[in-house]
Amino acid sequence: PGHCVFYEECGRNPSIGESLIPPIVPCLDYSQVCPILDRGENNTYTCCSIKQLSSLERSLTLSKAVLIRCPSCAENFAHLHCINTCSPNQSQRVKVTKVMNVTTLGKTKEAVVAYQSFITTTFADAAFQSCKNVRIPATGGFAISTMCGRYGAKLCTPQRWYDFQGDSSNGLAPLDIDFRLIKEGYSEGVPEGVIPYNGRALKCNETTPSGGQVCSCQDCQESCPSVPPLLPPPSPFRLLGIDGFLLISIVLFCLLILAFLLYLSVSCAMRSMKRKDEERGKRKKKGKDQNSNDVIQQVIHPSEVTCADRNSLAAQAFLSLKFQQWGTVMATYPLTVLLLSAVVVAVFSAGLKSIELTTDPVELWSAANSRARQEKDFHDTHFDPFFRTNQLILTAPGRKGHIYDSLLFGQQNFSGLVSKDLIIELLINADSDLNRTASLKDVCFAPLNPSNPSLTDCAVNSLPQYFQNSLDNINAKVNMTELGVTKEVDWRDHLIYCLNSPLSFKDITDLGLSCMADYGAPVFPFLAVGGYKNDDYTNAQAFILTFSLNNYARNNPKFKVAMQWEKEFLKIVQDYQKNPSTNFTFAYMAERSLEDEINRTTAEDIPIFMISYAVIFVYIAVALGEYSSCKRILVDSKFLVGLGGILVVACSVLASMGFYSWIGIPSSLVILQVVPFLVLAVGADNIFIFVLEYQRDVRRPGEKREEQIGRVLGNVAPSMLLCSLSESVCFFLGALSTMPAVKSFALYAALAVLMDFILQMTAFVALLSLDARRQDNNRCELLCCVSVSTQRPNKPNEGFLLPFMRKCYAPVLLHRFTRIIVMLVFIFVFCGSLFLMFNVTVGLDQELAMPKGSYMLNYFQYLYKYFEVGVPVYFVTKKGFKFSSVEGMNAVCSSVGCDQFSLTQKIQYATTYPDRSYLAIPANSWVDDFIDWLNPGSKCCRLYTLGPNAGKFCPANQCENHPAFLCGRKCMATPPNGVLRPSVEQFNRFLPDFLGNRPDLQCPKGGLGAYDTAVSTLPPTFPSASRFMAYHTPLTNSQEFTAALLMARELAHNITMGMRKVPGTSPDFEVFPYTVTNVFYEQYLTIVPEGLFNISMCLLPTFVVCCLLLGLDLRSGLLNLITIIMIVVDTVGIMTLWGIDYNAVALINLVTAVGISVEFVSHMTRSFALSTKPTHVERAMEATANMGSAVFAGVAMTNLPGILVLAFAKAQLIQIFFFRLNLVITLLGMAHGLIFLPVLLSYFGPSVNKAVLLQLQQAKAKELEMRNNMRQLCNFSEQCKSGLLQ
Repeated sequence: PGHCVFYEECGRNPSIGESLIPPIVPCLDYSQVCPILDRGENNTYTCCSIKQLSSLERSLTLSKAVLIRCPSCAENFAHLHCINTCSPNQSQRVKVTKVMNVTTLGKTKEAVVAYQSFITTTFADAAFQSCKNVRIPATGGFAISTMCGRYGAKLCTPQRWYDFQGDSSNGLAPLDIDFRLIKEGYSEGVPEGVIPYNGRALKCNETTPSGGQVCSCQDCQESCPSVPPLLPPPSPFRLLGIDGFLLISIVLFCLLILAFLLYLSVSCAMRSMKRKDEERGKRKKKGKDQNSNDVIQQVIHPSEVTCADRNSLAAQAFLSLKFQQWGTVMATYPLTVLLLSAVVVAVFSAGLKSIELTTDPVELWSAANSRARQEKDFHDTHFDPFFRTNQLILTAPGRKGHIYDSLLFGQQNFSGLVSKDLIIELLINADSDLNRTASLKDVCFAPLNPSNPSLTDCAVNSLPQYFQNSLDNINAKVNMTELGVTKEVDWRDHLIYCLNSPLSFKDITDLGLSCMADYGAPVFPFLAVGGYKNDDYTNAQAFILTFSLNNYARNNPKFKVAMQWEKEFLKIVQDYQKNPSTNFTFAYMAERSLEDEINRTTAEDIPIFMISYAVIFVYIAVALGEYSSCKRILVDSKFLVGLGGILVVACSVLASMGFYSWIGIPSSLVILQVVPFLVLAVGADNIFIFVLEYQRDVRRPGEKREEQIGRVLGNVAPSMLLCSLSESVCFFLGALSTMPAVKSFALYAALAVLMDFILQMTAFVALLSLDARRQDNNRCELLCCVSVSTQRPNKPNEGFLLPFMRKCYAPVLLHRFTRIIVMLVFIFVFCGSLFLMFNVTVGLDQELAMPKGSYMLNYFQYLYKYFEVGVPVYFVTKKGFKFSSVEGMNAVCSSVGCDQFSLTQKIQYATTYPDRSYLAIPANSWVDDFIDWLNPGSKCCRLYTLGPNAGKFCPANQCENHPAFLCGRKCMATPPNGVLRPSVEQFNRFLPDFLGNRPDLQCPKGGLGAYDTAVSTLPPTFPSASRFMAYHTPLTNSQEFTAALLMARELAHNITMGMRKVPGTSPDFEVFPYTVTNVFYEQYLTIVPEGLFNISMCLLPTFVVCCLLLGLDLRSGLLNLITIIMIVVDTVGIMTLWGIDYNAVALINLVTAVGISVEFVSHMTRSFALSTKPTHVERAMEATANMGSAVFAGVAMTNLPGILVLAFAKAQLIQIFFFRLNLVITLLGMAHGLIFLPVLLSYFGPSVNKAVLLQLQQAKAKELEMRNNMRQLCNFSEQCKSGLLQ
């Protein structure tokens, strides 16, 4: 048998200077601490005294504090140290290698300061396996990472783990222990008489002899239940082995082509049959057009007129008559009308004095009643809002790295960035004067001293924080001897250690520096450096410097202080960037940067919009002129009419904005940019139709100018009403959208379009009347006193476009073969666009909101390149759950005794599939750390036993400064089954103490900083809400952000359903995920159905209004609707090809597309429906020539010049969603309205209105009768005259 090698204590180890615990060593010559040695009363023999046992307990306490979550691990950890220190067979396990003389109380004794410990690899491996997966709930990391020195959790091995435990430089070991791991059966290197210890180490899924339960799944993979493998992600939609949407599009294309060809065949056959069988005697003249349609020049009997025809005629007659009367009155009193119009516009526009522009992205894109907004409001009410981030990402490209041969860590690669001079430069920059106008300490996030922070309490995360932002610590160096080799250790050794053990209070070098930041919390390496691979932190390519500020509501005075500090921060950073002496290339941002840059680019692009509107104005002014001769150019020009049309548009927009400002509906920059553009497109079309119709008309004999204007208005106003009413109702229905930006845009646009129509029917008619009076008097425009002698020709002025469309364009377009080609091409484009529509990218990457050249674009590039972890995600619990019950704690925690499918355990399962769950780091858990904090095995929770505070909580640092008996009472007794759970009373009593306890070396489990803001104490329940923080994987685009939100919600729902089964849980209890970005990306979960709903609501009035105003003409309404649908589908298809993502901004433009499409389509449809030409083709030619020319001049040529100017805008949003998308909308609208629709009408358009033919027939009959009567009267007069002469 063996014997004792050392016994009793001899005082402090003289070879150790400063340490975290007193380095008491034993002399040369039991039980809760070492239950492995307990053989019962009077039968237990050990080689240690009570004092040694107490010191051993103190040494084990700090390590067991982080391992106690797993009882078998904690017991295995203590097992070997108990054997080494107290085993009666000590001589068989250890060999003393170094002794020193120690003098205590005048007595000199030999003290053991180093020894070798021999253990088998079997025991070492089993003990290591039981501990390697134990978690630290506060960080989500592994406890082993704090106990393996520079190697961290990934590179830790049993040998490295024991080497750290035996290294006295770590501040925890009182002496050096050289652990020798010997394979079982091997004796090489084993001294004589030594038998390597081969005790049985407990597995983590075993209970302990002292009653401890098996470790939880989060800490022990062997304890995990068998979880079925994840279902594979849904595969793409496929049919017959190819893309399903492609196959559907191909089948649809084939069906449409076959249907069209079948229609042509049937038409040809019917035409051939009717040509043989037709009776030609019953009709005056009758033929066939190219579609076998009757050439209607027949006598119409009243019985042939259908009810629909009569309704259509009555509707057109009624509208024409009323608008004619209205126009005559407006043209008769132009000055009065203009004055009254100005008064009405002024009254509406007066509301602009109280206009509110929404610039907050949250208010702009997230509905107040949306789920994400409600979750954000709940989170910000019960906890502090997510802190404001101000960040620099610094690189030093081109600098050469080096290899450092460390005494302790061997050869290590250091990138050119990780150098002493750059770290010092970073430190100086971090400490720069940012307190000129706003003090950092007034607004900074200070987790460990939130009530009265100093500058050193502010959470500033950077690499110099591993040196406590101290230049002296960075410059520190010392000679150190390790294994007989003496070398200098410096900042590099300390940095290597801290990057791998950020939670350490003391490194293992002789520098003896802490790794904790100066504000008292750890700085995790992924928050300090970036651009590394495989945790090779010293080879990082980027430094990360982060200033965290408290977030405040916008009405809080401190919000302005924070904004001012950030403004100063940006100014200092920008000045530093311009400094030629800087060694860094870097990107930066402040919390306010996104909003600032959006506002800046909007202001910078206002001149672009102004130029765009100016180009449109010049075009309108020039294009409206008649120009019958060079001498009358100044007379026939329409500069003032064009200006008046622009003013009408401007006044309608101002009136709309003023009205909504009156009633408190805020505006936005999107409205300011899009609504004038939209109303100008709509308004210009109506202006062109009205003015061109007036120019093409000839005043009838005896007709006054005002009457002519009224008659012309009666002809075209119904068409203008059709389009304007369709668009206005379209936009009003679009306001049903839940997106605030889309809703407000639709409301503003609807009223603006309506006001534009009203002002056109009033002010513009009056203005045209004044201009016609001037033109009739041959007076020059702008120089009204000057007149010309050349008279205006009394014939219609058709200009250039109308004859071209009539003689060239329409005949070519409506040729028999051309029409077939057009139908085939447009069907192909529609089906192809339908396929592309299903592949459009949904989302809006935040960098697109930035202008070209913005510093934020550089920041986003650095962020995606260098960051190794994503944004934090909180799993928030609402009220209705009893955390204080044993069942409640077990349903949340992840340590020993917890449910296998608890809240934190499910999150842990999700992190094992980061590519599916988008979760990288498991959630921290205040419940787990609270239980560990209460554990009597740690020194965290103690009570005063004496004095005025008797019975109250005694912090661990007070225990160190007072006699042991003063804080000797433990908060809780050791549970018999090893599973510690407080009672409801204990839970409620000690939780506030836990949340207010600052973590330190004596009690690393204190909740201040980590959890004091994670538990809400708002009434009526306690806690009323709580949160558990995890981390997403790096997310780089809106698709990943949206997928991460969706997966987090699925996980939270699963957790909710499980926790509702806990007794006492409210049925409406809920867990939800919260991330600061959720409010922006939630819209993409529903934007597809939302967009379909909005566009459907917009399409509905285009059909209904068209049918009603054309007298229930269903066919015209249907053809109108089909063409507009094709425009929208083709637009989305082109979006896919041109890289335009589908999002809320695109949806606004698609709603606008419906409105502009109405202008391209509805005028043409109405013109065709009212035409009385004998064949479909001739009616289509007439509509194309007369109305198509006005639409081309009024819509296409008005929009295109203004759109092309937007290509020069700096903002990417304007370039993509206003230039590209509006160009696509205008070109597709023009193609469908002027090419496809005439062909479609020539095939499938409604038949000529027989009521109109009957009316014309009756009018012609009356005219013939009058002529006959006149002829008879003249004959009678001639006869009378002849008789008188005779």
